[in-house]
Amino acid sequence: MSAYKLILAAFAATALAAPVEERQSCSNAVWAQCGGQNWSGTPCCTSGNTCVKVNDYYSQCQPGAGPSQTSTVVSSTSTATKTTATGGSSTTATGGGTVTSAPVASGNPYSGVDLWANNYYRSEVSTLAIPKLSGAMATAAAKVADVPSFQWMDSFDHISLMEDTLADIRKANKAGGNYAGQFVVYDLPERDCAAAASNGEYSLDNDGKNKYKAYIAKIKGILQTYSDIRIILIIEPDSLANMVTNLSTPKCAKAESAYKELTIYAVKELNLPNITMYLDAGHGGWLGWPANLPPAAQLYANIYKDAGKPSRLRGLVTNVANYNAWKLSSKPDYTESNPNYDEQKYIHALSPLLEQEGWPNAKFLIDQGRSGKQPTGQKAWGDWCNAKGTGFGLRPSPNTGDALADAFVWVKPGGESDGTSDTSAARYDYHCGYDDAVKPAPEAGTWFQAYFEQLLTNANPSFL
Repeated sequence: MSAYKLILAAFAATALAAPVEERQSCSNAVWAQCGGQNWSGTPCCTSGNTCVKVNDYYSQCQPGAGPSQTSTVVSSTSTATKTTATGGSSTTATGGGTVTSAPVASGNPYSGVDLWANNYYRSEVSTLAIPKLSGAMATAAAKVADVPSFQWMDSFDHISLMEDTLADIRKANKAGGNYAGQFVVYDLPERDCAAAASNGEYSLDNDGKNKYKAYIAKIKGILQTYSDIRIILIIEPDSLANMVTNLSTPKCAKAESAYKELTIYAVKELNLPNITMYLDAGHGGWLGWPANLPPAAQLYANIYKDAGKPSRLRGLVTNVANYNAWKLSSKPDYTESNPNYDEQKYIHALSPLLEQEGWPNAKFLIDQGRSGKQPTGQKAWGDWCNAKGTGFGLRPSPNTGDALADAFVWVKPGGESDGTSDTSAARYDYHCGYDDAVKPAPEAGTWFQAYFEQLLTNANPSFL
């Protein structure tokens, strides 16, 4: 936790130390990029905001007027996702004033809002990645910082990061924005039961169920405090998918009933008007095999029904932290005989089975954050750890061209490691030592500069 806070503090201190410019007539809204080397835009912000220099490659519009100062600035266009509003709107009085926004989505939660690029990932890119780059790569990295990605609550302590981000969003919305937040709930006891790289803090032998319920209660309280903000939650990556294929692993067999019970508990507790939830459903190379599809559909539909068919549980998310393309014209060799070799094929194979099992009209999110280069450098489809030959992929957008797919999203923050390659580490997983994994790699969730540079170099669409 201290490392997270130190990064954010350093980022904030740098920003506050360098006010750049404010103008009254400008299209750069609050939190948009307004400057940086090799940027071709206008170095200004809308009324009431100040263009603040974060580093040589990135300046940002922040709330509040400051001393006017001209700067040499240049930037990418804003990456907030704007769509035609279809959700309902509400006006909520808060401690600092009145906020008008659209927290409740009657349909696709990605419609009618801009997506928030959280300051934690922005600070990772700005303080860890950019200082090690130069020229076009540094300029491109600053553009990546603008892409909205999900923020992970992978421990009880990290819930405070969500609270900080929601406070930032509320401030931006009060200044005229209409932003939604995106977060991952990820702290089940016996987490990552079929691997080792992302083992969590709770165990069933040490009161893990009650500790997890306290974790959910803490999240719920914060979500209720920020009921004026539309929030998208992904629930427990990898957990239920392991219940389909990995019950022969003792840790997964031990966790089976708890995973199901606590997932149901989470979606019932977090079924709030401003929330939309998606359960993680692996990816085409995992549950998309013909033999895995029927039991997967049955499991997810049963969770939905056993939870009381919660109105805010909209569907499933696929390809989280993986590398599969949305749509391919040819089949990569490592997909072998699986007919569902891209994520579009996978969701269209799963959807009718979900309906047969009692979950009609489930919608999907598809993580494309690391899916830009196809085929990847994977030697086998199951080689998931820091795979070689990958790149940043399709930008977050609800414009999927497919009625089943609510949005393309970036769930895994690009540049954070999948797991360590240090064979002596407690959380070492053998997949992270394979020939097709980038090495040396740090612990899961920590910054991996070489991997970020690979993603940036291979990005499609390109940032360069």
